[in-house]
Amino acid sequence: MDKSLTLTLPEIIQASVSRFPDKPVLAYVDEAPLTYLDFRNKINQVIRFLSEAGFKKGDKIAILSQNMPNWGVAYMAITSMGAVVVPMLPEFSNEEISNVIAHSEARAVFVSDRLQHKISDSGLTLINIETFEMRDGSLKAESLTADESLYLSFGVKPEDMASIIYTSGTTGKQKGVMLSHMNICFDAHKGRVVQPIMEKDSFLSILPLSHAYENTLGFVLPIIGGASVYYLRQPLAPAILVDALKKVQPTAILTVPLIIEKMFRGKILPTIKEKAIVRFLYKIPYFRVKIHKKAGAKLMETFGGKLTFFGVGGSKLDAVVEQFLREARFPVAIGYGLTEAAPMLAGSNPQNGKLQSTGPQIEDIELKLVGAEKPGDQGEIWARGPNIMMGYYKDPNLTAETITPDGWLKTGDLAAYDKDGYIFIKGRIKNTILGANGENIYPEEIESLINNFKHVVESVVVEQKGRLVALVHFNQEELEKAYRQMYGEMSEKLELQIEELKKELQQHVNARVNKFSRLQAVVIHREPFQKTATQKIKRYLYSK
Repeated sequence: MDKSLTLTLPEIIQASVSRFPDKPVLAYVDEAPLTYLDFRNKINQVIRFLSEAGFKKGDKIAILSQNMPNWGVAYMAITSMGAVVVPMLPEFSNEEISNVIAHSEARAVFVSDRLQHKISDSGLTLINIETFEMRDGSLKAESLTADESLYLSFGVKPEDMASIIYTSGTTGKQKGVMLSHMNICFDAHKGRVVQPIMEKDSFLSILPLSHAYENTLGFVLPIIGGASVYYLRQPLAPAILVDALKKVQPTAILTVPLIIEKMFRGKILPTIKEKAIVRFLYKIPYFRVKIHKKAGAKLMETFGGKLTFFGVGGSKLDAVVEQFLREARFPVAIGYGLTEAAPMLAGSNPQNGKLQSTGPQIEDIELKLVGAEKPGDQGEIWARGPNIMMGYYKDPNLTAETITPDGWLKTGDLAAYDKDGYIFIKGRIKNTILGANGENIYPEEIESLINNFKHVVESVVVEQKGRLVALVHFNQEELEKAYRQMYGEMSEKLELQIEELKKELQQHVNARVNKFSRLQAVVIHREPFQKTATQKIKRYLYSK
């Protein structure tokens, strides 16, 4: 490992302030930014505030807030004084929040006005993250003078715990992932090897900062490079996003597959196929590429015109959508990781990607496929390196099940390598369905076929009483519009058409999969599926 890397969060702040003191670092869209020097001064002020309030190294302090510049200030203040930050997802239920606070033994919570109603524990110290004052009015950060000597007095080391990240994941059981300063800082440094980020770069942050993906790669990484990060003051919505893209003109965005998949199926594809002649030409590869390039130019314009890195992670990007992005010359880059790896394990940039691959492993870590003997064979990904978590908080048994005595993290992901060392994810081992004769059935592959069928929004393939069943959420508004044009006002005929559509979908899928992956039933799911922070469907809710 490179000995010159800064491997604690306070060191990263100090290094960036010395290099980029007057450069903008964090801001709301269309509002005055904090410079790097402003940022460090606010961090120092909040450290003094926390110290005056009696907090010390090792204390657990939570954050419950939507993205904002002060989120970053609170995070860096907590970790720079050697305390442990416990970021909580805004989407967590009241019960989940209470459980996280109790399990982590958090003594205080930085909370936004919008989310304060979710906290019911009257014994907690509540701090307004928007104003940095105690909710009871007893102490205000702005009344205190920032103390540089205090900032440097905590002796934070790379091996010290920096954060405990809780996630409901897709299993339904919360786990507290303990990440050290070295875990986070190493991963951020190596992310810059995959895609160099410099002071000229600007990020638009649309994923929750409380998730390891956005936290390490969309916050710590740009700070190392001297870039700026912009946040939405209003909740994410299409019109809000388009306006922000126009104003910020970001060079980099991190996102999850669902966002771009929805955009492709809901906006781009219908526009491409609205004319009969274009629909015909679209079936011919040469013309499809030409059409994609034209659509890609419009998409680039929508994203502000200066985008050089469109990072996709969190789950697998649909092959059809990825092919469009690559043929459209849109700067898509795919990565792979998990919270337990802080999070990135593999990644590519827009210049070196391969269709449906997450790229090669990142620099200075080890990956191996357990059970694979040669390129192309499938195996479980095991990872080892400076980014692998310290373990699960208060759960030594689960830690021992997940990390081997010699430091290998068992990811639970099935994958294969090609001859160039690029990784191709097959799916989660826990999601694999065992067929009647012992065959492995990968639901993610079947779902990809379903999701590219007309009028489908999303789907989940599960086993129910020995049968392979697809739960499918159709675009009801789109269906009603399509069939009303054909038949006029009629609810009964619409339901009959949906039943025909189900049969057509089942035949479409079964003609394209092996015999043991054929669907026995298609069931309509009227509501959108419940999802995690990275927009993965919570499968455990539907596998019953």
